Amino acid sequence: MRKEYDFSNSVKNPYAKKVKQQITIRIDSDTVNYFKTLAEQSGMAYQTLMNSYLSDCAVRHVKPQVSWQ
Repeated sequence: MRKEYDFSNSVKNPYAKKVKQQITIRIDSDTVNYFKTLAEQSGMAYQTLMNSYLSDCAVRHVKPQVSWQ
């Protein structure tokens, strides 16, 4: 390993601003199982699939339909 490296010609990571934030969230097990099933069918990780769906909702400004009973 070198003692010094020259980074003068390096390029900044274009994805650095798109860092994901880790959170804790409680989701119904039926919902998680639904996304796990979809993930198996698509070959995608279920958390990635959930993130993709939520991101799409945010981009399209989809508001949830909530009715309290």
